[in-house]
Amino acid sequence: MRVDPARAARPPRGRTPTAVHSFLAPTTPGGELFLPACGADPLLGQPEPGGGPWSPETVARRLRRRFDGRLHLPGAAGYDAGRSAWRRDVHQRPLLVAEATDAADVAQALLTAREFGVPLGVQTTGHGTVRPTDGGVLVDLGRMTYVEIDPDRATARVGGGTRWGEVIAAAARYGLAPISGSSAQLGVAGYTLGGGLGWLSRRHGFAADSLLRAEVVTAAGTRLVAGPDHDADLWWALRGGGGNFGVVTELRLQLYPVTEVYGGTAYFPAERAGDVLACHRDHASGLPDAFASVLSLLRLPDAPTTPEPLRGRPVLGLRICHTGPVAQGRRALAPLLAAAGPPLLGGYQPMSWLDAALLDERRPAPQIVQAHTDLVQGLSDELIDVLLAEIRGATRSRPDDSPVTVIELRHVGGALARPGPDLGPAGHRDATYALLAVAPDLRAADLPAARGHLRALAHRVRPYATGGVLLNFLTDPARTMAAYRPADLGRLVALKRVYDPDNVFHRNHNIPPGA
Repeated sequence: MRVDPARAARPPRGRTPTAVHSFLAPTTPGGELFLPACGADPLLGQPEPGGGPWSPETVARRLRRRFDGRLHLPGAAGYDAGRSAWRRDVHQRPLLVAEATDAADVAQALLTAREFGVPLGVQTTGHGTVRPTDGGVLVDLGRMTYVEIDPDRATARVGGGTRWGEVIAAAARYGLAPISGSSAQLGVAGYTLGGGLGWLSRRHGFAADSLLRAEVVTAAGTRLVAGPDHDADLWWALRGGGGNFGVVTELRLQLYPVTEVYGGTAYFPAERAGDVLACHRDHASGLPDAFASVLSLLRLPDAPTTPEPLRGRPVLGLRICHTGPVAQGRRALAPLLAAAGPPLLGGYQPMSWLDAALLDERRPAPQIVQAHTDLVQGLSDELIDVLLAEIRGATRSRPDDSPVTVIELRHVGGALARPGPDLGPAGHRDATYALLAVAPDLRAADLPAARGHLRALAHRVRPYATGGVLLNFLTDPARTMAAYRPADLGRLVALKRVYDPDNVFHRNHNIPPGA
């Protein structure tokens, strides 16, 4: 069990206001704003909601009165780091970045943003940032990191800023595993609230299905514990509704017994990709729930960092993680290997869960990226031809070549397709594959052309798609409503009117209260 010592040692909130201090916006050597605790400032007065524009110093002065974390203003070293999203095409210029230390800090930041009538944004790792928090208060949960494992109940208690690597490592000591993301650097909260599709999902569902309860700061600044016995409607909405209903400052997650698995990654010539995709399609319904697979069409760069057998050519990557008996995993994989032929690189073997959970650990650096996602119920020969043509044309040797160099097909189904009666709104559960096409590592000048290419690809894929999407794969906020089944969307809109009627939480994949 591991507890954040700083959190345990933190003094009680509710300081007695000291005398009024003059304000010259001093900073610490690290660049963050330093403001002493102070009472009401007669020079500041009482702001009228929406009465701005407000200066960063004015908003920071008011917030600092009851905020224990650090505040970063424009020009300070911590400001640029705190405001940066993983997607470098999402530029944001908040008034300030507020590093929260606990739920009370989050509530104060929220109430201050509402007092001044400015937007509120929330991010930890920045991977899920899709709308900029310009001219507002950006709350950074990155310091709210702690993990407590209860091995008897097979649960994890996790701070709202925790990343998956910490949870995976802590749980693995007890032979347990969460439904985690594809990288140790992904944030637990955003991933879980958006649904969360992981290696264990075909056995146990979305990560959101394993959310047992959550501590939430609501739009009113109220701190609630939502679970099956407390604020059950809010608990339902959190399990797939994204960041629309509050700031989750703590999660309690169900864990699952996993120790050794069979899996790995291998790469095969693109010439065999059509046969492998068709083989997977033909065997998909008979694959065991414990057998999770991702088929990736790739064009890897002609660069020294790319292994020579893969350099500058289209290939098929096949990632496997089987959490059942090794012999069963080998039998399930055999038809795919027969269709694929000898690999160019890589292979499969028994491994620990800790190694398998990080099969996708080579997370690319922050970059400008564009993507398109869809759900499909099958892989027709026509759709396979569309995908192969796209990846083979992604040479970038001419300005009109496709910038799409990654197309992933993640096999879903299994337990995801057999939902119980009390699950939340996470995801569409009637698809066989989640498709994700990515144009990575772009320059700003590339963006218009990349968007055009992806729109054209989306048009070609549309006849074979279900019309639904998984929220966590979605980069286009305009398609948010497609992430939900109609009945679930209606209930989410109704609950938005209850918990956030003013749409305070809108710098996200937004569900407006009047939708």
